Amino acid sequence: WEKALQLLSFMVQNQVKLDTITFNAIFSSCAKSGMWETALQLFSMMLQVWSDVESNTFTFTALISVCTKSAEWEKALELIGKMSESKVESTTPPFCAAISACEKAGVWKKALQLLSVMEQN
Repeated sequence: WEKALQLLSFMVQNQVKLDTITFNAIFSSCAKSGMWETALQLFSMMLQVWSDVESNTFTFTALISVCTKSAEWEKALELIGKMSESKVESTTPPFCAAISACEKAGVWKKALQLLSVMEQN
């Protein structure tokens, strides 16, 4: 994840156009390392500074996965809400990641609620 952030810094310094794939790769790197706070801070920065970069299903799946690995189930649920707000297509992978976060935290009612929402979509 540190190398990914170094590469991002290099890209910004050299005015390389950043895109969804760039950020998704960094979010995935953070997920593998359990760096949920870094991933969420970067996501927030992406939305503010690079507003032309669009989030997609992979973006939210990677972010929710990092929350799952770090036992941050409430953050995972917040991201499901942001996904709906941003009009990203609600597909199975981000919901499965959020359900997994709830399962690991032992909040079964929330997991069942998510399953119900996923079935409605």
